[in-house]
Amino acid sequence: MMSTDRAPASTTPGPGLLTRIFPHPALSIQLALSWLVLSHSLALVHLLSAALMGWLLPHLLRGFLADASALHWPTVFRLTGVVLWDIVLSNITVARITLGSLKGIQPAWVPVSLQSDHPRVNTLLASIITMTPGTVSAVLYAQRREILVHALNCDDPAALARDIQLRYEAPLLRIFGSECAPSSTT
Repeated sequence: MMSTDRAPASTTPGPGLLTRIFPHPALSIQLALSWLVLSHSLALVHLLSAALMGWLLPHLLRGFLADASALHWPTVFRLTGVVLWDIVLSNITVARITLGSLKGIQPAWVPVSLQSDHPRVNTLLASIITMTPGTVSAVLYAQRREILVHALNCDDPAALARDIQLRYEAPLLRIFGSECAPSSTT
C-alpha cells in the first residue's frame, strides 16, 4: 500500500536556471572579460577558458561572496564613484606632499570606531582605506569594533575618522543591508 502523505509544495520559487548556473553573473562576466583581455586573444581556447573561469570561480567562492541580489546596487555605484574620486584627489595630495617640503606634514594614528562587526563590511572598509593614498589601515580590532588608521598628513584626527565613517562605512552598511545590521554590545 502506498502512502499518500506528501510534502507540501513550496510556494516560493527556487533560484532560476541562470542563477543556479551563474550565481554571480556580474562577477562571471568580469572574470571572463578579464581573462580575454589578459590573454590578448579571442581564439576558441581562450573563449572556452574565459567561460570556464566565469562559471567555476563564482561556484568555488560561493561561501565567501554575498548574495548579489541582496546588495543595494545604487549605493554600490555611488560608493565606487566616491572611492575612485578620493583616490584621484589623494594621489594629487600625496604627490604635492612628497614633491614639496616635508616640514608641515603631520602623520597621525587615527582610531575609527566601527558601526558593524560584519567581516565583509570591515574587510572592505580596511581595503578602501588602504587603497586611498596617504592612509593605510594598520590594525582591525574586531572585539573593540575599531580600526586603527595611519594617515600621512592629518591635522584633525576626529574629522578624518568621521569622514571615513560617513564616506565609506555608512555606504557599506547600506550596501549589505540587514546582513550586517549593527549588533548590540552586551
